[in-house]
Amino acid sequence: MKSAVILISGRGSNMRAIVEAGLPARIAAVVSNRPDAAGLAYAAERGIATAVLDHGGFPSREAFDEALARRIDEYAPDLVVLAGFMRILGDGFVRRYDGRLINIHPSLLPAFPGLHTHRRALEQGVKIHGCTVHFVTGQLDHGPVVIQAAVPVLPGDDEDSLAERVLRQEHRIYPLAVRWFVEDRLVIENGVVRVQGEKASQWVFDAQ
Repeated sequence: MKSAVILISGRGSNMRAIVEAGLPARIAAVVSNRPDAAGLAYAAERGIATAVLDHGGFPSREAFDEALARRIDEYAPDLVVLAGFMRILGDGFVRRYDGRLINIHPSLLPAFPGLHTHRRALEQGVKIHGCTVHFVTGQLDHGPVVIQAAVPVLPGDDEDSLAERVLRQEHRIYPLAVRWFVEDRLVIENGVVRVQGEKASQWVFDAQ
């Protein structure tokens, strides 16, 4: 059985969705860069190993990345899952886990990389918004797309209402992406991810 380490910075709602999905994988550890991350208590209650590396205690981004990688490697995971991990990881870290580092982003990439995606979607007047699971590369919020979910932008939406509907879809597609990975079903060809085996849709649309 393959194993995964999940990185969080806050409540870890996507981490919870993955843990509770009953996947054929072992969650080896949950690691946070914030000692007050609420998701750590949930993981500990579930008997999952936890660790904290406070990024504020390191002299540079590179020093933090190296310490984080060493801690991750203690668990020898097949997959590293970024689930609301609010740190930009350097090229060396990304290369170290090339092909086994995934992230979820609250927009339909390549639209709206970075922060404040829901606000920007509303400001731009887009009619469809959503979320994306992708393999991480050295370019921020880019990399081969595993699966996306789309939601309509409704009249009267504000950041909170739009974010809530997008988050529901994140909780649907992230466990599915992890399942495909641990079942060896994901293949990257010329920068495009394909799912092998039984027919699988790599997009979800929520009409509400």
